[in-house]
Amino acid sequence: MRIGIVSQWFHPEPAPIPSNLAEDLAARGHEVRVLTGFPNYPDGRLYPGFRQRWRHVSRTAGITTRRVPLYPSHDGSGLHRAANYLSFAATSALAAPRYLSGVDVVYVYLTPATVFAAPALLRLLCRVPAVIHVQDVWPESVTSSGMAPQGVAGRLIERSLHAMMRRVYRMSAGIAVIAPSMRDLVIARGAKPERVRTILNWADESLFHPVPDAAAARREIGHRGKTTIMYAGTMGPFQNIEASVRAAAATAEDVDLVLVGSGIAEEPARRLADELGATNVRFLGRRPATDMAALTAAADYQLVTLRDMPIFRGTIPSKLQGALACGAPVLVSVPGDCATLVEENGVGLACPPDDWRLLADRFRQAAKVPAEERREMARRAQHLYQARMSRTAGVDQLEDLLIAAATREGDQ
Repeated sequence: MRIGIVSQWFHPEPAPIPSNLAEDLAARGHEVRVLTGFPNYPDGRLYPGFRQRWRHVSRTAGITTRRVPLYPSHDGSGLHRAANYLSFAATSALAAPRYLSGVDVVYVYLTPATVFAAPALLRLLCRVPAVIHVQDVWPESVTSSGMAPQGVAGRLIERSLHAMMRRVYRMSAGIAVIAPSMRDLVIARGAKPERVRTILNWADESLFHPVPDAAAARREIGHRGKTTIMYAGTMGPFQNIEASVRAAAATAEDVDLVLVGSGIAEEPARRLADELGATNVRFLGRRPATDMAALTAAADYQLVTLRDMPIFRGTIPSKLQGALACGAPVLVSVPGDCATLVEENGVGLACPPDDWRLLADRFRQAAKVPAEERREMARRAQHLYQARMSRTAGVDQLEDLLIAAATREGDQ
């Protein structure tokens, strides 16, 4: 088939899903055209070697990529973030009718939801069906972010976004969602049930994979022979790093907590660890992505945390896929689908979020798990990833969804 891919983020940005999908569809014989922006994520600065201009087309490995200008930003300003989203929506919509005319179907990496502007116009003008891959739920992703205005203006924005999303779901020929509860939600908001399929995201498998010998990494993280729990990723307002530090301080005799990464919550967490005298909490700061597989193998458990908010009950954090791809047992303090997945498949321990005392209990429980049982968790983790979350499994299902959408449209 001739397949269009519309994504605001694409290689060399850290967005493995659309980039991997393009590569694999091209390898399977499809003609692939990508419409994306100029790379600036996650720092909000244009990558070195790129200069924004209207006509920028590159070809490699059977993929044609057209980049369109946008307002580069990824700071905490709601105005700047809106300019970033809306600028790509406008320029991609202008480019799409000519660049993507003649494709059989369009895949849309739907985050942010404004990316649907170009596929919507293509649908109206050229009757090209679109398959959306919903990564986060709007308007909740906006209203829960802290960047949206409050009061009357906020309520107007929320109602407008609800109406927009109902229209997006109705216009889509196929919908992939990343968690079971998300499927229920989009159906409740107007999507046709027979067109919605749960397809779990995969990790960047060039970075996340089993590492047989992690001795050097164990020395790097200061492994002391105690049960070591690692949190690796963004330290922001939604991750509740404070609760993890408090839980570790309360279980200093049983576990070490290693925190890898950075964010606005890092400095307050460091101060809290000092106040509590939590000498078993270590901050490693940011590490290159290429180091993450070895660092993951150096710990006994990977910690995945999110606050107890409705928006997170129907999502699977990407840290879970990364840990499972490495064959690492997990300890999750996340509401909804993530905890259910972990418990049902026996790949780790789970507890309700936002309660550091319950998390401390899980830390103690994790420390008591025999080494052989942890190894069995690791084996189950890798099996779960390969069977349900791997790149091959995901691309197979997305390709099937794209073919079904194109065939259904062609029969009408």
